[in-house]
Amino acid sequence: MHKTVACFLVGLMAASAGAKLPAPTDEAKAKAAEAAAKTAHAGKVDGYLLCKSQDKVAAHVQRTNKAKAGKPVATPACADPGKFEYNPKPPTAAATASPTASAPAKKS
Repeated sequence: MHKTVACFLVGLMAASAGAKLPAPTDEAKAKAAEAAAKTAHAGKVDGYLLCKSQDKVAAHVQRTNKAKAGKPVATPACADPGKFEYNPKPPTAAATASPTASAPAKKS
């Protein structure tokens, strides 16, 4: 019985602590967007490196096992993603205008 009450109280405190978190600032949102872009670029770089290593292994197999390897299959070339560059998009004029400013005032 005491364990159940203790678990309930811990859960209640955790829920209340989560509810008190402030909304992220514009700076925090920008950092999160940049981190997401870096992660996406890292995935592209990893894919490129994997493609290059697979090409290297396939070439080695073709050279060493000519009788067993069969005909080489044409594959698309590995695309180098290049250096990471992050250019955040500036907000558009429509997004920055407040919705109340563009709405006509109601007359009573």
